[in-house]
Amino acid sequence: MDTLATLLALSLLAGASMPVGAALARWDRLHPAVLGPGWRHFIVAFGGGALLSAVALVLVPDGAEQLPIWLAALSFGAGGIVFCLLDIWLGRLQSAAGQMVAMLSDFIPEAIALGAAFAAGEQTGVLLALLIVLQNIPEGFNAFEELDARQHSSPERILAVFALLALVGPAAALSGYFLLPDAPSLMGGLMLFASGGILYLIFEDIAPQARLERRWSPPLGAVAGFVLGLVGHLLLTG
Repeated sequence: MDTLATLLALSLLAGASMPVGAALARWDRLHPAVLGPGWRHFIVAFGGGALLSAVALVLVPDGAEQLPIWLAALSFGAGGIVFCLLDIWLGRLQSAAGQMVAMLSDFIPEAIALGAAFAAGEQTGVLLALLIVLQNIPEGFNAFEELDARQHSSPERILAVFALLALVGPAAALSGYFLLPDAPSLMGGLMLFASGGILYLIFEDIAPQARLERRWSPPLGAVAGFVLGLVGHLLLTG
């Protein structure tokens, strides 16, 4: 299989992990007694930990390498401010899209980085795609649960939207493959901008939902999610 076909297959697999997570959440809605509240909060926290690991181990280090310190800080801060404004806007619309925004803000720059890595001839594409898959499944679960609980759309319609979002993976990867190998500063700025937004969303939206009185599993879920990202990072860089 040639490089471009491999990239398309891996990026589609990474994108498809979002509706897979959403389908698991739909199953949980139909059979709520199977997981129970403790493990449900564990999955929310796991997704938050995975997002945090993507920021700390992939997006910020790789993005900061491409920019001077002042521009790196400006890009990161701008991401936090823009996502704060977006959160305010969604709040006024009474939208429950916070988890979905967090999921896509992580997935899109990583998929673009996947495409850029293939264009540069790096041999880490498969491991990076695997890391994205393992992040997107709990994030898709969390986003579906939030949307299904607070939106008036049917679960089937929400699942259809998630299925369409899977196509974002190949689109983002192709843009990275064709457009960004010769624009490392733009790539770095995008990664840091997304990092600032993700960090805002973790503390504004994901962390409060993960908390459960007198239960150990939610914070342990965040630790487990971060460990997942750490292992993926060490595999990518080892």
